Amino acid sequence: MTGRTAQRPPDAPPARRRAARWWPPGLHWPSVRGRALADAGPLLLAAAVVVVVTLLAGAVPPLLRATADAAVRDAVGRDADDDLVVRARWEDDGGPNGGRVRLPRLAEDVGDFRDRAAAALAPRLRAALRPPLATVTSTPLKITDGSVLRTFQLAYLAAGDGEDGGPRVTWIAGRPPEPSTPWGDFTEVGYDAPPWPVQVGLSEADAAALKARPGTRIPLADENGRVKDVRVSGVFRPADAADPAWARFPWLLRPVAGADGIGTTRLAGLLSPTSLPDARLALDQDQLQRAVRFAPDARKFSWDSTEPIAASVVALKAASGSSGARDVSLKWETRLDAVLRKVQTQVNAAFAQASVLLTGVVAAAVLVLLLAADLLARRRAPALAAARRRGAALPVLCAELLLESAVVALAAAAAGLALAHAIAQDASWGWAVPVVLAAAAAGPAFGTLAAARATRDRRVPANRAARLWVRRTGLLRRATFEAAVVTAAAAAFVALYQRGIVPAGDTAGDAAGAGSASDGGLALPASAPALGIIAVTLLLLRLLPAGTRLALNRALRSRRPLAVFGAARAAAASARLLPLLVLVTSTALASFALILEATASQSLTDGAWRTVGADARLDVSSSAAASTPALVRRVAAAQGVRQAVAGRVDDTARVSADSEIVLPRLVVVDASAFQRLLAATPLRDDAPRLSPLTAPGHAGVPALVRSGDGGLRPGMRLDLLRDAAPAVRLTAVGTAPPAGDADDVVIVDAGALAAAGMPSVPNTIWVNGPGAARAVATGAVAAKPVVRAEVERARRAAPLTSGLLWSAWASAATLLALGLLALALGAAASAPDRWQTLTRLRTLGLRPRDARWVAAGELLPPVVVAAVTGPLLGLLVARLAAGPLALRLVTGQATDPAPAPPWWRLGLLALALTAAVTAVVPIESALRRRRRLGEVLRAGEG
Repeated sequence: MTGRTAQRPPDAPPARRRAARWWPPGLHWPSVRGRALADAGPLLLAAAVVVVVTLLAGAVPPLLRATADAAVRDAVGRDADDDLVVRARWEDDGGPNGGRVRLPRLAEDVGDFRDRAAAALAPRLRAALRPPLATVTSTPLKITDGSVLRTFQLAYLAAGDGEDGGPRVTWIAGRPPEPSTPWGDFTEVGYDAPPWPVQVGLSEADAAALKARPGTRIPLADENGRVKDVRVSGVFRPADAADPAWARFPWLLRPVAGADGIGTTRLAGLLSPTSLPDARLALDQDQLQRAVRFAPDARKFSWDSTEPIAASVVALKAASGSSGARDVSLKWETRLDAVLRKVQTQVNAAFAQASVLLTGVVAAAVLVLLLAADLLARRRAPALAAARRRGAALPVLCAELLLESAVVALAAAAAGLALAHAIAQDASWGWAVPVVLAAAAAGPAFGTLAAARATRDRRVPANRAARLWVRRTGLLRRATFEAAVVTAAAAAFVALYQRGIVPAGDTAGDAAGAGSASDGGLALPASAPALGIIAVTLLLLRLLPAGTRLALNRALRSRRPLAVFGAARAAAASARLLPLLVLVTSTALASFALILEATASQSLTDGAWRTVGADARLDVSSSAAASTPALVRRVAAAQGVRQAVAGRVDDTARVSADSEIVLPRLVVVDASAFQRLLAATPLRDDAPRLSPLTAPGHAGVPALVRSGDGGLRPGMRLDLLRDAAPAVRLTAVGTAPPAGDADDVVIVDAGALAAAGMPSVPNTIWVNGPGAARAVATGAVAAKPVVRAEVERARRAAPLTSGLLWSAWASAATLLALGLLALALGAAASAPDRWQTLTRLRTLGLRPRDARWVAAGELLPPVVVAAVTGPLLGLLVARLAAGPLALRLVTGQATDPAPAPPWWRLGLLALALTAAVTAVVPIESALRRRRRLGEVLRAGEG
């Protein structure tokens, strides 16, 4: 060739460049594909672990959020007393001549009052409430016909969606109530004038009970005996009896027994906008009250809305006028904020408890993935060493292994998240990150380390001191790692005891963080059980080699060769720490989940007993409290009732303790009778506590006290404050048993309190016996029956408790599966060495059956250690974390429950591990039997 460059013809087309393909530099793709195909089984096993754990970790947070929404709606819909009610006094209707003036546009004033109340609500709060219902009601009037004890109430309802502002009705007789004077007449009436006539409408049922028809005058008188002139204008039928406007006033549609005491029946008459001014004039100023009720719409509540709605309600109550003020300011009252705060605390606790369980599952999954990566590295060690000897650099090998594991991990994680999204309609990836990282990084790390160890040129020192230094360096590294884990576990438990797992402040944002992995403040306390189990397991692993060596020494002195061979193999296998660590940790975490589920289940039963106090309870309304003695006699005589004890439960009592005012729950009972009642229930341990109430020799009235913040303590002198009467001196003589969900409790004997000048009127009846539920469900008095079995059933079906029990069961099942998988992986990792030794022993006369016994002897020690120490570790951690886990917030108890280990379930767990060994050994024996003895002896491996 010459030195000239060839010239292209000027008309020649431009040269087409070859498309450059990008490949990562240095990667040997045939090796990547070959290794993946050769080891497809372990890779698919790791992928299956990632899919299952990612599915669980991705589905739990969305399901928790859905459960929180359901819990909020359930709490709002279940509490019938959480209406937002605003009241205001009437403007003065005094006239210029010293009388009272009839105000013909009073209905419009009520409408304006309703609009003014609605305008005071925040937009977020207003959107969560049903349309307002303005009401004007009278105090109950007595029906003076002398037949039976009946009362009558005048009521005006203005929901804003009817032809007259109230719920729609159809008049089947007569006509709607009309004014007693011409419309627009501002008549002034003196205070000593005859009764002013009022027209009302009656429902069909009320008219039949009164035997009234249009034009009939109802004989009525107020509490002072002054006669009222109330006439029937017509009889109506509701267009929709299920209209919420009727729900708070059922006596408008039918007679209601017991509304004003035992033996009484309340009826009511419906006022119209035109007859409302007559009702105002016919009754005294304080005998007719106006109010606006906003009923919460449970469907419009969600977990995210609880905090702003509760804050709006608190702001309304803070700006409310004083109840004793005689002005026309708005006075707000509701329990909605308390209901929302309570459910917030419960949801936060449930989120935190679920995060503890999920942390354990993720920790066990990471350990199993490490064990799978170790198995994969052992299988690939010869191929990786050969590639290294052919010149492959460690970074290139690491990159090839990382590419392979990353593809497997990411594909498995995507599949798991897709399944989670299909199940929960959403997916959270935060909890899946540690599992994906472990699956992607463990294989390359173990493989690269195996290749480096197989080809390193570091020689074993000939100097004894140098070998000792190398050995001590390895021991020091292990001790440093163990110390780091123990330190982390100790720090986690310190944080758990100091801060707990329930977020401080109980806000929606905190709770959301508790359900995700992004909240670093709660990650450390939530990981305390898992870290504690791992730390204790690492310390126990130091004892296993000593135990196996001791067993080997004893076997060497025996004449049983199988025992010697099995003990020798077990002693050799005890040096591998990772399989036993994974097995014990998974078993302990599964035991912890089972104990948590059993404790929560038992706590629901105990909490129902604590809430009710007996098989059933009857809470008598204040208006019917005077009839409680007669009612308790009737209940005690009912069939199937063994005991019935009456007492008074007062949540408005005020007690002075060390110059501070405490608002406890005051329980006034006959101490002896209540003690006998408790002795016949699972609360029998509380019965002896009541004995000091009847012991003589106390300066004041003996009292048992309980306080959530220590404000009430035994030995204190207390003053039970009364209005317009001297305080009653109490002497705290002991600790009171829990009374429902109250934090502060004071229990006194009814006789001692009456002797001190403060007799009490019972308003609660506790009933024991198989017929207790039927006895309290008679409905003959204005009382609320509470049945223990129904309370427990409702709590088990509640979203939070059912979600917690489901989470515990799912975690236990997943952890058991991971433990069995760890057993299989550990057996597979040590199988080549084990069966190589056993095959060589066969040349010395060892029978196949004896070889299986030797293999079982090698595998059984770690399984027995896991079966024994796993449940014990789970119980230990459950006892340590019982208080901070705050199960009482979900189960409805006053105190944190003690762990209730389900021993038979823990026994089945240990039995499952032992049974797995009996399945692994025959499978291994069948697989290894296909190898010829000559191949093993020539190759030197099995």
